[in-house]
Amino acid sequence: MAHFYLDDSLAAQLEAAGGGPEAVVALRGPDARHAVTVARVRPGESLRLGDGAGLVLHGTVTDVDSAELRLRVHEVERHALPTPRILLAQALAKGDRDELAVQAATELGVAGVIPWQAARSVSRWEGAKVAKGVARWSSIVREASKQSLRPWLPEVEQLVSTAPLAARASGAVMIVLDTAAERPLSSVTAAELGEGDLVLAVGPEGGIADAELAQLEAAGALRVRLGDTVLRTSTAGPAAIALLNAALGRW
Repeated sequence: MAHFYLDDSLAAQLEAAGGGPEAVVALRGPDARHAVTVARVRPGESLRLGDGAGLVLHGTVTDVDSAELRLRVHEVERHALPTPRILLAQALAKGDRDELAVQAATELGVAGVIPWQAARSVSRWEGAKVAKGVARWSSIVREASKQSLRPWLPEVEQLVSTAPLAARASGAVMIVLDTAAERPLSSVTAAELGEGDLVLAVGPEGGIADAELAQLEAAGALRVRLGDTVLRTSTAGPAAIALLNAALGRW
């Protein structure tokens, strides 16, 4: 698989070097060290570099050292952010199930992730754990973006409880996965999804509490089910995102 590394300074470097093919840019920091010391990238190899904001550079490595890799650019791509944006509101879950959901969702194309402290979340982020949790999910998102060659790096937002999550429904289409819902997600059309943000809410292992479902639905969220079986929280979000991608014509 093609190597892909991220550096948010690439756009400024490219502009300073003339903005087009044959410019030379540098990859620095942890990604450069990984490329040189772990992946054993050497001069003459072809790489893709991205800035996580739609810019992707194709080029050939000219030289490397322990802290920097330099690339001569052959092709410049600029990718628009797909609309509508799909945002995953993932309830915190025990073990690594929430992390598995975030990883897969990133590979499947979400534009952002919202950590959700649901009423039935066994895992709790409190105090210093909040910043640590956001940093951990951000690292997972970054690595999954590189693995899947994504031009846009999803943002991991700050932790929310149910009330502020419900408030997001006023400015977006919000879909809540509920095994007791009558309507299947597969029946939702692209016209219903619209062009604005699309927030997909996935509950924890014990499901979304009745009071939370009522709060989200009162705010305008649409309750849907995936099928007749109950999926793990690590599986439900990615499965729903796949259906949304199909409905939006992305797949």
